[in-house]
Amino acid sequence: MDDELDPRQRERLAEIVGELRDLVSRLDDLQFDVLREASARRQTRPSIDKTLSQARRALEKAISLLDD
Repeated sequence: MDDELDPRQRERLAEIVGELRDLVSRLDDLQFDVLREASARRQTRPSIDKTLSQARRALEKAISLLDD
């Protein structure tokens, strides 16, 4: 795919991939906070944890598709 893009488009794509990586990191932080709070309250794994994991995997898949 990269050979089909001009330099400006490659730069924009690299920026998007960087933003996606930042979102993965932010989701990780949120997921850790959710799990830490549940643990502190001696609760079971919150259902949002599964949703956050799915979102993270989707972002990682997008990164792998765009960053070849």
